[in-house]
Amino acid sequence: MKLEYVGSMPRVSSKGVSFDDTKPDKYILLSPAIDLLEALSYGPTEATKHLYNTKGKEYSSSELMEALKKHIGNLNEVIASRDEKAHNLVQELMDRVETNETLSEDEKKAWLANIELMRNYYLQFVTNDSAYGCALQALSQQIHDALVKEVSFPMFRNYGLVLHDLINVLENRKSPIDATLSVENIDGSLFGKLTIKHR
Repeated sequence: MKLEYVGSMPRVSSKGVSFDDTKPDKYILLSPAIDLLEALSYGPTEATKHLYNTKGKEYSSSELMEALKKHIGNLNEVIASRDEKAHNLVQELMDRVETNETLSEDEKKAWLANIELMRNYYLQFVTNDSAYGCALQALSQQIHDALVKEVSFPMFRNYGLVLHDLINVLENRKSPIDATLSVENIDGSLFGKLTIKHR
């Protein structure tokens, strides 16, 4: 499995390929997610305050993979399932085209060729999405294990987006965890705060 930026989700038609910017590549969220994983990897402890200075750097593809291996025990399962997810996505798109009775045979042929052309792109998009999902699951587990009650973070580098996505993961755990995001102005600088309530 390789991690690399590809861009937004492609929209394929018989006329060509465009990109849906409302569905960005999750690769852009992997570096801040890894920073947060490192920050919260202290495990169960009696201490209630922890300070971690985020690195604020973009991790290389290999650094992201090493960090994911460190924090995610089932990464091999994710690697195995991503091919199937990508194949199912491509097959679903092809099935829709083949069963569309409003298209001419030439339109169908062109559309199917464009989908096939984007097959590797879809695979990478799904790979990045799967890696990000695993990072969120690992963050959720760390918050559960260490009974984290609050995470403060700088309002840059997409930390807020990662923690916003994390709220949904926390709420959908087998033993759900409630969390809310807020923004504070501290000495003229904006900071986000994730407040967590364990049930």
